[in-house]
Amino acid sequence: MTSAYPLEIFYDGNCIVCSREIDHYRRNNPAGRLMFIDISDAGFAAEHYGKSRDEFMAKMHVRDVSGTFLAGVDAFLAIWQAYPSGSRYRLLAQLVSLPPITPMIRVGYALFARYRHLLPKRRGSCDSGACDLHSSQRPP
Repeated sequence: MTSAYPLEIFYDGNCIVCSREIDHYRRNNPAGRLMFIDISDAGFAAEHYGKSRDEFMAKMHVRDVSGTFLAGVDAFLAIWQAYPSGSRYRLLAQLVSLPPITPMIRVGYALFARYRHLLPKRRGSCDSGACDLHSSQRPP
């Protein structure tokens, strides 16, 4: 899997686990190959990207400069492959891509994505309730 850079990473900034992971990537952004888009931001317009807000909220997405979207585990693999050869992220991508491991990782991520709405939110975020994965409200 090869992606064109920079990668746009679409993440839920109200999810405490997601935010911590993205903060780590921000601090370790290889040559500016990663860009970050918070889908919980009130100004985020999912339709601008040809997807619904629910699609973005269901799992993490990345989009390369050619407009190709990857989601879930494939999104993580694309992020990790943005790092230089020999880095721990490239090694992690190789490990996760091994046939006996990949199905387990996909199941684990699917469970996380399905139930992450039960995790604590960032303090002060989501006062309107619009960031709730199962909310019928939408940001303005």
